[in-house]
Amino acid sequence: MFKKILVAVHNTEIGHHVFEQALSLANLTNAELMILQVISPLNDEFLNTSTTEIHSTYTSSQRQNIEYYLGEWEKLKQQGIEFLTLLANQAIAKGIAAEFTQELGDPGRMICEVAKNCHIDVIVIGRCAKSGLAELFLGSVSNYVLHHAPCSVLTVLNYS
Repeated sequence: MFKKILVAVHNTEIGHHVFEQALSLANLTNAELMILQVISPLNDEFLNTSTTEIHSTYTSSQRQNIEYYLGEWEKLKQQGIEFLTLLANQAIAKGIAAEFTQELGDPGRMICEVAKNCHIDVIVIGRCAKSGLAELFLGSVSNYVLHHAPCSVLTVLNYS
């Protein structure tokens, strides 16, 4: 059925739930698991960790602000790698072949690009239950993937 499953995750409750669903699917189909995290400067984690510090260093030199920004970016990337390593090890412990990658850029586009480049059979992705207008104006990663993926897409719905 499926030989290679791509699961797009982030370190949240829904991200863990999406991973568990992909893990179950990989176990049922004896598929390989590719775990993907896409980070961008617009990620909530990055914005939330840096906003207060940016305001408190506003009067500092521009160089200090850039150094701070780059340091926060490196911390975000390292936390992501640690999270991906943890998930890959969980899959391997259950006898599922797993690898991971962290990409930088627009999440929807990067998920589709990785799926195409890695010859993925199905993408497993989370989806928040937004109203029609919210999704229309704000867009959504899952909506983009559903319309642009080079393969099947399994969405895991989150109502919270």
